Amino acid sequence: MSSVSTLKPALIIIDVQQSFAQMPFWSQGIHAPFESALLHLEAGCRAAGVPVVHIFHVGLAGPFREDSGFVKPLPWLPGNPDVRFDKHTHNAFTDTGLDLWLRRQGVGKLIISGIRTEQCCETTARVGSDLGYAVDFVSEATLTFPMTHTGSGRTFSAEEITTRTELVLQDRFARIVDVATCLAGLPSAQ
Repeated sequence: MSSVSTLKPALIIIDVQQSFAQMPFWSQGIHAPFESALLHLEAGCRAAGVPVVHIFHVGLAGPFREDSGFVKPLPWLPGNPDVRFDKHTHNAFTDTGLDLWLRRQGVGKLIISGIRTEQCCETTARVGSDLGYAVDFVSEATLTFPMTHTGSGRTFSAEEITTRTELVLQDRFARIVDVATCLAGLPSAQ
């Protein structure tokens, strides 16, 4: 029995935008493994003919404002996606047209990647699952940052936050995969 899914996939790259490089928690070098994983995933998806979708967050203040000049891809992210949508919420579906575009393309499976693991990536995975899509959540192709719990003062590492996200998504909203497993499951990759 083949492990290849019969559902047409689309790679969803969320918020890999210059806005984040302006934030105080951004640190040069911490994103190198994420960058490498996402570039490998993106190249593998393109080689397999999987549509690539860029999602960018447009907010009301700071470097996420549309007129800030930072709502554009990080310099290393390949351009020319099949389509781009700008969002104003944590998920990539609300008021963006993404769902309609995916359905018109015959897409039944989402491959989730991007920034922040527990925020826009997780929320998009949950909403996508609720809308009926199969979801591959590629944790190593997502990025997050340490966070401090205001009640306890405890700081959770990026690794702890990613583990928690995998825990709550697995077998409920998504299949948790690494890049190699995701690419091996693409129809053209066999």
